[in-house]
Amino acid sequence: MNDIKVLFRKMSKDARKPEYSHHDDSGADLFSVEEFVIEPGKIRLTHTGICMEFSKGVDAQIRPRSGLALKKGLTVVNTPGTIDAGYRGEICVALINLGKEKVEIFKGDRIAQIVFTPVYKAHFIEMLELSGDTDRGTGGFGHTG
Repeated sequence: MNDIKVLFRKMSKDARKPEYSHHDDSGADLFSVEEFVIEPGKIRLTHTGICMEFSKGVDAQIRPRSGLALKKGLTVVNTPGTIDAGYRGEICVALINLGKEKVEIFKGDRIAQIVFTPVYKAHFIEMLELSGDTDRGTGGFGHTG
């Protein structure tokens, strides 16, 4: 497992430091600083009350918590949400309720996970043709069944 240093600042008295539930988890939990209800089919921008600073060459991805998704239908709308290394604003999470019942969120509830990943910068080179045929070819979107 690779380690990086992530600096963070609390923007709210109710903010909590992201936490790993287990020592070998890849995602650290993010916590709500608000109390609210999300009705079925509705989207809510949820505040964590923290901002971060981390190394260039890394991005942070906001991902759903599997338990919330399975049990309540609550997930991250733009999953994974991307936080670039140069962003210094508050970390917010766009949640959507895909379930059939309203979901209540309380201050301190775990609402999403944050995962840090390496970034590769692409250098795009236009070609008239790409290299030879592959087994996959141009098939996509379920073409294999």
